[in-house]
Amino acid sequence: MKKPIQKRRTFIKAIGMTAGATLLVPATWANINVPESSDKLGVALVGLGYYSTGLLAPALQQTSYCKLTGIVTGSPEKIPVWQKRYGIEDKNVYNYENMSQIADNKDIDVIYIVLPTGLHSRYGVIAANTGKHVWCEKPMARTVAECQALIDACRKNRVKLSIGYRMQHEPNTQTLIRYAKTKPFGQIIKVKAEAGYYDGRSDHWKQNKALGGGAMYDMGVYPLNAARYVTGEEPIAVVARHETKRPEIYDEVDETTYFDLEFLSGAIANCITSLGMSMNELRVDCEKGWYGLKPFQSYSGIKGRASDGTLFNKHIPNQQARQMDDDALAIINDTDVLVPGAEGLRDIRIVEAIYKSAKEGKRIAL
Repeated sequence: MKKPIQKRRTFIKAIGMTAGATLLVPATWANINVPESSDKLGVALVGLGYYSTGLLAPALQQTSYCKLTGIVTGSPEKIPVWQKRYGIEDKNVYNYENMSQIADNKDIDVIYIVLPTGLHSRYGVIAANTGKHVWCEKPMARTVAECQALIDACRKNRVKLSIGYRMQHEPNTQTLIRYAKTKPFGQIIKVKAEAGYYDGRSDHWKQNKALGGGAMYDMGVYPLNAARYVTGEEPIAVVARHETKRPEIYDEVDETTYFDLEFLSGAIANCITSLGMSMNELRVDCEKGWYGLKPFQSYSGIKGRASDGTLFNKHIPNQQARQMDDDALAIINDTDVLVPGAEGLRDIRIVEAIYKSAKEGKRIAL
């Protein structure tokens, strides 16, 4: 019998703290209760920038278990456009000063934080204090302390917290995650994980340190998280360095970061992330062969192969829709989310060590 959608509180005072994180808990579509379409969860998007506008809002039109019902924005001129396009009612439109009032709105079950990284924790905590479930884009926050604050707020309010690592919901990626346990090519020796693109902008928040700018925060969590999920291990040490070719633009954040992760098994991950170079590859070299994905973190077209001729070419219509449906089902069925807050926190703990290694020019034990 289908479990009902979890009821939420009618009022909890909002505060301005931060952060969150979660464990990797593999999930499948089998053996779950499938809700009727009338049970769709209402989602409010916080921040109407490119990712919300171009990807999440359209993806919510393709989901089976959730729907777009609200928005939170500091740009009044965007409101009529969104209302006309998605039929959002006046009572479901909020700004950053009054979003705590979502606590009383029965149309909204989930608040999705889609702001610059430096604002995730603050507004994620406000969201948790409304008694609504919280989805937060990656990276989870700028610091471990911010991550923990978000986790604590969600735990206190008994709401689920999911971090938007969409690749862990992607079927080809999930095959590589399974390989970390089954080791079809023997012991893992080396991982190559590279993610980056050329960003020509000079006045974007991604060049702002306080907002969580820089290559490591923007793209670095892709190779970092990938190195962890393809090995199935946590790194024990890191060596890192920064490289800047456009100091006039990247004067307070990193343009390119190289980082090597050491694992207890002896495996090494050589990783690069950049806002000055295009790259998109994940490869795992083992005792008896290799496998990988190229591209491994695009919005579509994830594919790859293995040394034995195996092809990784499963296709899903929309990655963001799959991610949000998976997370909605976890709420509806009261099961563990695939990527909880602890997973985000683990990455940020390593990110902090990467910056420390680059600054001090030495190996940092974890």
